[in-house]
Amino acid sequence: MPRIAVVGFSHETNTYSQELFTLDKVVTGHRGQALIDAQTGSKSTIGGFVTDPPAGVEIVPIVDARGVPSGPMPASDFAEQLDLTSELLAAAGPVDGVLLSIHGAMVTESTFDGDAEIARRVRSVVGPDVPIGAVADMHANFDQPLIDQLDLMFPFQTNPHVDARERAIECREALLEIIATGRRPAMALELIPLVVTITKQDTRTEPMRGLLDLALELEQRDGVVDVSILEGFPYADVPFLGMSVVVTHRDGKPAAETIAKEMAAAVWQAREALQGDGLPVPDAVRAAAASDKQPVLLLDVGDNIGGGSPADSTVLVAELISQQVKGSVAILHDRLAVEELGEVAIGDRVDIAAGAKRVEAAGEPVRLEGVVSGIGDGVYSEPKIAHGGTKDFNAGRTIAITTDAGPTVLLISKRVQPTSSHQLINVGIDPTSLTVIAAKGVNGPRAGFGEICGEFIEADTPGITRSSVLGFDYQNRRRPMYPYEPETVYP
Repeated sequence: MPRIAVVGFSHETNTYSQELFTLDKVVTGHRGQALIDAQTGSKSTIGGFVTDPPAGVEIVPIVDARGVPSGPMPASDFAEQLDLTSELLAAAGPVDGVLLSIHGAMVTESTFDGDAEIARRVRSVVGPDVPIGAVADMHANFDQPLIDQLDLMFPFQTNPHVDARERAIECREALLEIIATGRRPAMALELIPLVVTITKQDTRTEPMRGLLDLALELEQRDGVVDVSILEGFPYADVPFLGMSVVVTHRDGKPAAETIAKEMAAAVWQAREALQGDGLPVPDAVRAAAASDKQPVLLLDVGDNIGGGSPADSTVLVAELISQQVKGSVAILHDRLAVEELGEVAIGDRVDIAAGAKRVEAAGEPVRLEGVVSGIGDGVYSEPKIAHGGTKDFNAGRTIAITTDAGPTVLLISKRVQPTSSHQLINVGIDPTSLTVIAAKGVNGPRAGFGEICGEFIEADTPGITRSSVLGFDYQNRRRPMYPYEPETVYP
């Protein structure tokens, strides 16, 4: 009976965020049987690893540690979590394989490539002969040292990320094939000197849709196990920033490299089409308010929680209030404002300044004059599918204020990605009754709100996840790269 260890340690790091990813910000820390109990049946990567394993396979749950995107992890916290992971994995006894859930864009105060360090530590525990298969986020910034530690890599290939569970199952099947046959495929990583802007990363639209169709065509060739495109994470100032391609091939590394270069060349040809931005904020709000496809999902690009933003920028909510967009709703992360409101009740009038407390936030505190229209504990679940397969959420105490100007503002106590309409339902709001839903995200919210909203509009807001990557002060990236140096040549 093969024993397969399941290990998760995942974080997407925005190096421009000053909110460090400390251990107390780990939103899941399940170990052992608690990991299986929490993730069985979920649509996450870990859920795919542990749910319904084939007969005769023993799943050995080790640990699952994840956090909301933010700044780097302190070196001491990273070392502590690595030590814990190693100890738990070693204590589980000999295993025949490891399934690893990482992000691919983790940065710590001590290393640009936290994911490579995680894989290296796992490898040091299980030894060189035990195969390791990993699933990563499509926003990974890959480098060769990570790939060198692994036998398999199956990144998400949808954005919004709705294939986490499916990719995990593919990875598990491929790992079991290695164990059964003793034959290991080869992987090739091709780095492309190219950054794609966040507004062009939806894999259901061109040019990403066509590129992924080509990847599927290439997978049909003899010996090819997988062809994956990585969109990369532009808000991490690391030497291996950018898009990449990873190919797994049964016929050795040269065969994998040939396919990887062919796929990468097609990505490079689409480089101009992979650049874009949103509408200016006033125009975006006007367009959303006038749309005949309401409710409209109005995306706050520059304050994208899924990219590590502070979630308390006020530029977009201030414009909604200025334009008096009735039936609209926006969310602000402001724990102090929630605490200041204290034990208010539905129907109470309030007058409070909220938002723009973090140094990275764009805008000024916005004045909310109006009536408390909803109160919730911020604990909710997504019964269908959310970005990354996340099922359970906790935004902390949440207070909805319907302002005299018209918009409703949800003040939340904890940062959570706005990927489920049940965040609104938690405070008694019917999402289908709204005109505009302003979400601090870009692609992630589209999965949870796709069945409700008739149109998506991207607002080109400022912030540490803004659309244009040209304004970021990169100290460590490769040079030349497109679009920073338009004359860049590849290969």
